[in-house]
Amino acid sequence: MKLPGFLLRHQVTVEAKQGEGPYGSTYAAPVTVKCFLEQKTRLVRSAEGDEVVSSSTVYCQLDALAKPPPKSRVTLPDGTVTKVILAHRNDGGGLPTPDHFEIHLE
Repeated sequence: MKLPGFLLRHQVTVEAKQGEGPYGSTYAAPVTVKCFLEQKTRLVRSAEGDEVVSSSTVYCQLDALAKPPPKSRVTLPDGTVTKVILAHRNDGGGLPTPDHFEIHLE
């Protein structure tokens, strides 16, 4: 089961981090994603296990994009550019739950 379409009221642009180059981080081509954006400050754990403050969370369909790695660049609807702290894949494995990505942003 997917997230209900009526919840996907926002659009963000995600540029997946590919690595480091001689001039800094390199990113994949931007992907525009329909999502639900929750701008709420909360404490989350990064992939390294550190406690980090997240300012926003994006919820989107599993088929909207590949799981973005930490430090991927995300442009919010108001033009703010932020980075991914951690992305969770929430898949019910066939159960009637809304399958989605939960992406915590700096």
